[in-house]
Amino acid sequence: MSETGFDGGRIVVRRPIATGAIVGFLMAASSGFPCIASNAEQGKRLALTYCAKCHAIDKVSPSPLKIAPPFRTLHERYPVGMLEESLAEGIVTGHPTMPEFRFDGDQIGDFIAFLKTLK
Repeated sequence: MSETGFDGGRIVVRRPIATGAIVGFLMAASSGFPCIASNAEQGKRLALTYCAKCHAIDKVSPSPLKIAPPFRTLHERYPVGMLEESLAEGIVTGHPTMPEFRFDGDQIGDFIAFLKTLK
């Protein structure tokens, strides 16, 4: 229910539900509540866990598996942001010995953020 009143010649409409939602959001954001944002450090952990056995995941090392491209060169082939759909649906093969895997939505953002640090 809205409340209407006058404030110095202006009509003021107060909507407690909307105000409460905004205040709740601001409190959650300032309290460390997890917000939807990409985290390159978490993306690096994903790369270490799932990819480093075959791919170089830094700016200088060769890939342990010669046919696996170093991640620092992926942006030379295509925009790394274009990988989002493939990572969500499951990359079937990037190279012949690559296993099929799939990331969740938050993992995709983190992983792409990490890849962008390697440019």
